[in-house]
Order: sequence, then C-alpha cells, then structure tokens
Amino acid sequence: MTTTVTVPARAAWSAVVPAGEHLTITDLHGNQAVDFLVYDTHDTAVRYSAPDTVHAQGGIFLTTGSVLLSNEHTPLMTVVEDTCGRHDTVGGACSKESNSLRYGHHTWSQHACVDNFLAEGARYGLGKRDLVSNINWYMNVPVEKDGTLGIVDGISAPGLKVVLRAETDVLVLVSNCPQINNPCNGFEPTAVEMTIGAAGA
Repeated sequence: MTTTVTVPARAAWSAVVPAGEHLTITDLHGNQAVDFLVYDTHDTAVRYSAPDTVHAQGGIFLTTGSVLLSNEHTPLMTVVEDTCGRHDTVGGACSKESNSLRYGHHTWSQHACVDNFLAEGARYGLGKRDLVSNINWYMNVPVEKDGTLGIVDGISAPGLKVVLRAETDVLVLVSNCPQINNPCNGFEPTAVEMTIGAAGA
C-alpha cells in the first residue's frame, strides 16, 4: 500500500518507514528546503550521524547512492533516486536563536525548524537532547574556497524528487522549512509531498 501526504508550507511531519520500503520526498513547487532527521524506530538512541555519513562517502553532499549512517555506523536509509542532484549535510536547522543572531532580534518570534522538530519529536518521546545535525534536502549550501558556507538560491525545480530506501525500520522527522530570511526557500515557503510505499510501487 502506498501512502501520500502533502506537507503544508512551514509544517512538521513524521512517519515510521518499514525496512525495505521507500520514502519519496517531492519538491512540488521548487526551491523548498526540507529539514530531515532519521532514527532507528526500535532504539532512537541510534540516529543519523552527519560525521559518519560524510566520512564514509568522502563528501558533504548527498545524492543517488549516498547511505545515511547512524552514530553506530549502521545504515539507516539509502538514496536510491535523486532528480535534483545535490543535498546539504552541513547547513543545520534554523532556530529562533540562529535567526536572531543572523538576521536581527525582530526575527525571534518567527517559526523555525527546531520548533518543528521539537513538537513532532515529542510525539515519540524525543526532546532537545535528541536533535542532531540534520540533512537539508534541496537546500543549496556551497562551500567557498576559504571554507565559509553560503546559503544561496536552490538548484531544485517543481516536481523534482529524492527517493530513500529504509535499511531498517526508521522513524523520520521532517520540518518543511519556514525560513524567510535567506534564499533557501526562495523567500516563500511552499508545500512538499511525502510518499511511503514498497519498492516499485
């Protein structure tokens, strides 16, 4: 059985994806960052590790063939299809604190990805200590020659998708990024689509 859900702009979403099934994340309107965390459903202390993932694949960008590794160096999910071509592992999730620091105290009250992660994670007994460095699907974060990071216009387009295969039963948390102070969402957050189903469905 295939399940498809449209996640509104700025909203959170979560689901358990059984081992062997696919999660497809579709950028419906283009240029929308999707912040993403993944945990072992049966032991949430085993969760996505950016350092393990980046080290194992020898690069900071994710695309087809990238394996999302846990802090136990075990595979959680694998990117089996990617029509965008490159996704961020280092930009992190926006928060009230980082917004205020980067864009001014007047942004403090703006909704942020950390808020989404905390609210959605609480449904599974997860708290602030359980938030780790996340993936930003579709977000364009180039690394300059001097090592600085940029957050620039996305390289995605309407209808592009990334497909992930669960290598074990996983819990996925998503924040459909509400950021409006930098170009990661084209300054206008939009809806995305999540589809869970068997391979080839």
